[in-house]
Amino acid sequence: MSPEKLPEPLQIAYSPCPNDTFVFDAWAHGRVPGAPALDVTFADIDITNGMAERGEFDVLKVSYAVLPYILDAYTLLPCGGALGRGCGPLVLTLPQALNSVRAGGTPIADADLTGRTVAVPSEKSTAYLLFRLWAADVVAGGVGEIVVMPFHEIMPAVRDGKVDAGLVIHEARFTYQNYGLHKLADMGEHWERTTGLPIPLGAIIAKRSLGEERLRALAEATRASVHAAWDDPEASRPYVLEHAQEMDPKVADQHIGLYVNEFTAELGDDGYAAIRGLLTRAAAEGLVPPLGPDALAFP
Repeated sequence: MSPEKLPEPLQIAYSPCPNDTFVFDAWAHGRVPGAPALDVTFADIDITNGMAERGEFDVLKVSYAVLPYILDAYTLLPCGGALGRGCGPLVLTLPQALNSVRAGGTPIADADLTGRTVAVPSEKSTAYLLFRLWAADVVAGGVGEIVVMPFHEIMPAVRDGKVDAGLVIHEARFTYQNYGLHKLADMGEHWERTTGLPIPLGAIIAKRSLGEERLRALAEATRASVHAAWDDPEASRPYVLEHAQEMDPKVADQHIGLYVNEFTAELGDDGYAAIRGLLTRAAAEGLVPPLGPDALAFP
């Protein structure tokens, strides 16, 4: 079934990362019958989070962590986002950091960031929520200073000793060894082990003011674009690589394979359970406002 016609153009913002360009390629290039033209703005997810909080754009890719702050104005689409297994953020250090000692001569044990400086991509990111929930379980003494910096600057900062550790996302999972870094902990492994649920990372949201009928048509267009990308993955390759910031094509393929999956086509029961589970646990830790019972309902 073709998506119902939506007003044109639709103002949309998503990241230049391969999973987003792969998902939206068909729609952005007019290959989804009946869908409106897209006026696309590329921005990293910490930027789109701020756009959502200011009520900018009709449709945005944001962190699930920002949902409690914006669901009065936006609704969560049941497709197009990023959830999965084995795809969580990583905490990285220099290998020699594990052999250093604190004042008093106590060795720093593996996964112990007590009092250490950690660089993160945003304090309103899903990665940060997963990190804080992990730290609450694992780092008994509490982490030290949190430094926010663009995600592409984090690995160089850890490598150069500017911070003790870094929380990384996206393709850094495949490239951190190139910086001589050590994986201290995998936030996704901890989340999956303690909840049994997939890892909720990035969401697609749309303005409630579009109206229920148009929101349903928008979700249908998003889903159709996902399936078009799966049906003809080579068609998306020029768009993906154009915006992949000189990423190795093999890394781009790994990125897409990890972050575009069955939850991208449809959140389903496990997807919704993962999102509500993350935000409920984060609210219990005082990290985000609590969600209302129907906050995640789609028209």
